[in-house]
Amino acid sequence: MVGFRTRVRQWLGPLTFPKAGRRLAEVVRQVKPDLIHAMRIPYEGIIACLALEQLPLPQPPLLISVWGNDFTLHAASNPWMAAYTRRSLERASALHTDCYRDQRLAYQGGFQEGRPAVVLPGGGGIQMDLFYPPSNEDLRKQVVINPRGVRAYVRNDTFFKSIPRVLERFPEVRFICTTMAGESQALRWMAELGIEQAVDLLPRQTRTEMARQFQSAQVVVSPSTHDGTPNTLLEAMACGCYPVVGDIEALREWITPGVNGALVDPGDERALAEAVCEGLADVELRQKAAAHNLALVAERAEYGKVMREAEGFYRKIVGGY
Repeated sequence: MVGFRTRVRQWLGPLTFPKAGRRLAEVVRQVKPDLIHAMRIPYEGIIACLALEQLPLPQPPLLISVWGNDFTLHAASNPWMAAYTRRSLERASALHTDCYRDQRLAYQGGFQEGRPAVVLPGGGGIQMDLFYPPSNEDLRKQVVINPRGVRAYVRNDTFFKSIPRVLERFPEVRFICTTMAGESQALRWMAELGIEQAVDLLPRQTRTEMARQFQSAQVVVSPSTHDGTPNTLLEAMACGCYPVVGDIEALREWITPGVNGALVDPGDERALAEAVCEGLADVELRQKAAAHNLALVAERAEYGKVMREAEGFYRKIVGGY
């Protein structure tokens, strides 16, 4: 389920690549950087690849970061995006992904074995001095939070359709949707489903505000069809929210059903509602999941640890491996 604007970008975007590549090549000639870091493949990685193809040797190394939609959503959208993605991977000197799935897909897509690659989740890591559980679990409210906003790959239709089912069992629960204030489609769903009294559409929140939202909620919902490792998911897990997420490969790297969260078909509102209800009803499950997730985020995604690994990775690339 991909939006019209995304489809337009996927089909018309490639027409802009050659000109953008020429402009970037001129910048590289003038600046002579030690490293080029493209923060994603579409479209920065593709443009950097085209720029380097126009420059003589020696060239600065090209590090490409890959996020959860680069392969499964954008590269798969049409033959031109697929070809440009492969071309970029073949040119890349090094690779950073936020999940192991994307590293595997990168090797399949043309990234050369033996070149430096690292998996670093959380967009730099989770600041656990900001995102942490409340001092008293009794401070949590009967709240379900959807922090993903409006995205082409998040099944917010499923989320809103699940709400009446949850309200049948938990009529007092509130649903918090960040970065959705004034969204016309969300307002239509609320009116059609008769759930206006149970849903709050909030504007974009600061990081401090997001931490408070997570600390006061019992369940976090992320019904995505394409994803890597969402920052908001790790932040919510660090704060002790019970995660209910789309059953996709990248999220299976973090969630073990029945242990620290639930994986559901992102298109199935009944399954989503049942998982949310389980999270709301089972206090012991929530508490065990919260302890597990806090340790998991600390081990794999804590800010200081991730940044030290990133710094070492940069030094390796600039130093010629």
